[in-house]
Amino acid sequence: MSYGVVWFKRDLRVADHAALAAAARNGPVLCLYVVEPSLWAQPDAARQHYEFIIESLRDVYRDLRKLGGRLHVVTGEVIDVLSRLHAAKPFTAIYAHEETGNRHTYARDLAVGRWCARRGVGWHEYPQFGVVRRLADRDRWQGLWENFIAQPQVALPADIVFAPLPWPDEPPPHAQALGLDDWQPPGRQAGGRAAGLSVLAEFLDERSGQYRGGISSPLSAPNACSRLSPYLAYGCLGLREVVQATRLRKAQLPAGDRRVAGLTAFISRLHWHCHFIQKLESEPGLEYANLHRGYDGLREDGWNAERFAALVAGRTGWPLVDACVAMLRENGWLNFRMRAMLVSVAAYPLWLHWRPVGLWLARQFLDYEPGIHWSQMQMQSGTTGINVPRIYNPLKQARDHDPKGVFVRRWLPHLRRVPEAWIFEPWRMPADLRTRHGLADTDLPTPLVDLESATREAKTRLFALRARPEIKAAKAAIVTRHGSRKRSTSAGKKAKEQHDQLSLDF
Repeated sequence: MSYGVVWFKRDLRVADHAALAAAARNGPVLCLYVVEPSLWAQPDAARQHYEFIIESLRDVYRDLRKLGGRLHVVTGEVIDVLSRLHAAKPFTAIYAHEETGNRHTYARDLAVGRWCARRGVGWHEYPQFGVVRRLADRDRWQGLWENFIAQPQVALPADIVFAPLPWPDEPPPHAQALGLDDWQPPGRQAGGRAAGLSVLAEFLDERSGQYRGGISSPLSAPNACSRLSPYLAYGCLGLREVVQATRLRKAQLPAGDRRVAGLTAFISRLHWHCHFIQKLESEPGLEYANLHRGYDGLREDGWNAERFAALVAGRTGWPLVDACVAMLRENGWLNFRMRAMLVSVAAYPLWLHWRPVGLWLARQFLDYEPGIHWSQMQMQSGTTGINVPRIYNPLKQARDHDPKGVFVRRWLPHLRRVPEAWIFEPWRMPADLRTRHGLADTDLPTPLVDLESATREAKTRLFALRARPEIKAAKAAIVTRHGSRKRSTSAGKKAKEQHDQLSLDF
């Protein structure tokens, strides 16, 4: 009896699963997840990603068991696994969701397509997000996104016939067997659809009232933000499912309820989610090369290992920056504004190239989504050529979003004895005051560079390049291919407030 293989990747759910539904309509299905050693050897992979996926696979397994089936987890390279499976029990087609991943998964999917073509096996891929394959320009993208979101969620056939794996199941390998280190954030979010649904319900019913106005400060953001990003990144929840649930909840709320404004802002963010993934889909090289190639050479030479090591260790000397690194290491999560500040500090006063910094942060972020991540790394580093550089001053950000130093003291215990007047520039404390408060010089690292002069020099170098005629001339093609067509109709103060709160384009 012929059957189809449903290949689960970053779509770890059964609900609204287009690939599973299509395969089930065409005959028996074998549900497969492949643990790929080469994927976990990539420099953007971390143990926390793997453990989150394993937790999520348990939910997929349970949901398939309810339908009378089973998820089979096999370790090996995808082509090898498919070849072994096809030799033991030939199948007619592979069904999967489209994935906009890193360079490794892009090459792997192309290889799977060639493998299918050589063997006469059908290769069927379905959109996972509002991201469009082979998109020529952005003129129609907004309408295509809305069309995808508005479609009914895909229902599974009433009776699914499941095909067995032709060899005994084996448990997935331990993270160490894949070469992943022992570290993972002790406070990271748990994986799985059940956990994702719980977070979604809590946000829609309660926490969304804090969203507008609460997502910028690292003090309020852990509760004000949706915290749904890892469940979207690994497909425990579908984007369409989340947008539709959000719009429904918003329609049910009375006028004037704070949650209405919060959910409106959240929907805007979900739009931007796909907007940035589309950039990597349309330009795979965005992961490792400057989007605007005229910026090649800006930071590639003169890599400063000492500055990078200080950033990774949370010893830059700027308290808010170091506190953010400490929180990120503990939780695998940081709110968007603080992420942008980290990248800005790395790119400008520390003058570090975005690629090594981006690989480090990819491993730190539980919700690492390549399309969003690499688009933002380049935007915040000023190498897209189409975005106005927004250079964050970590001292101003601290005063604006942690004025009493509460966040800084929470994550940097050695600064808890520093008086409030010195909390954001503790290295300036007079020696007698340090002694009075029992502070050693090692407790108060001096920044590796002078913030003002280093930032001024970085701006001079960047803007001198931006002003060159050939650099300006190359912008038009990038805007056509990647620029947003969304325009605000607000004006004045209201428009500025919306930009400050909602726009990711800074």
